[in-house]
This record gives sequence, C-alpha cells and structure tokens, in this order.
Amino acid sequence: MDTGLLALRLLVGLLIAGHGVQKVSTHLGGRGLAGGAEEFRADGFRGGVLTALAAGGGQIGSGLLLAAGLLTPLAATGAIGVMTVALTVKRPNGLWVQNDGYEYPVVLIGAAAALAATGPGAWSLDRLLGLAPYPLWWTVPVLAAGVAGGLLTRLVLHRPAA
Repeated sequence: MDTGLLALRLLVGLLIAGHGVQKVSTHLGGRGLAGGAEEFRADGFRGGVLTALAAGGGQIGSGLLLAAGLLTPLAATGAIGVMTVALTVKRPNGLWVQNDGYEYPVVLIGAAAALAATGPGAWSLDRLLGLAPYPLWWTVPVLAAGVAGGLLTRLVLHRPAA
C-alpha cells in the first residue's frame, strides 16, 4: 500500500506543481508570467499577474507538499482548491477533456481527497516527522475547505459576463 501511495503522491503532486510552473514561467512549456496572466484574463478573472502568481504559487506549493507527503491535509486542501477553480472554468465545456472539459480537474480533486483519506503512507515526510497518520475524519474538512476555497476564489476574482 505504501508504494501505491508514494506513486500516487508523486504523480498527482508533481503534475499539479508542474501546472503551476507553467503559469509563472516559460519552463515545462509555459508562456511566462505574462502568458499566465493573459490566460486568466481570457478566462474572465481579475488581477492578471497577481492572479497568475497566486494560482501558480498555490499549485506549486500544494503539489510539492503532496509529492513529499508533508502536511498532507493542507496540501490536499490547496490542490482541491486550485482544481475546483479549474473545474469551474471548464464546466461549460462538459465533462470530457477532448472538449476542454473538467474531467482532469475532477480526477485531481478525487486523488487529493483520497490522499487526505488514506494519509501519505510510510514513505513520506509526515511519517518521518511523526505527523502521520492523520485521522480519517480530516477528509471531510479537507474536501469542504478545498471546494469552498476554490468557489470563493471564483466568486471574488471572476468578472461577470458582459
């Protein structure tokens, strides 16, 4: 089980972190901070550069924490939050990714929630530091806070359609 949790943490965490790197730099195929700001503006968000920095930083931070298995409930909350925002952007396109739908954000939200439920496993910084295992009941507040944070971000930063 610990090997599976390590593989899941690395896959999900590094993909989320890499997505954040793309928002703020030209690495990993990103278009730089200006490109990230332009993407958010095109999706109807206020703030431009600050929004791109906040989103990219949130993705990088939560992704790296998930990958390392450090502060797993906090990392899962952050990942769920940023992916909830992505889900709201892609929701009008339907579920499936071939139509630019929200399939991928849902998978990452589910994986982050699963990691909150199971904990990071034996091969994690949480376990090394004596922070894990976390109680199962943490899953509900992690999921609720992540979704609520993402929806609140959407509400505060998204401009209404003209």
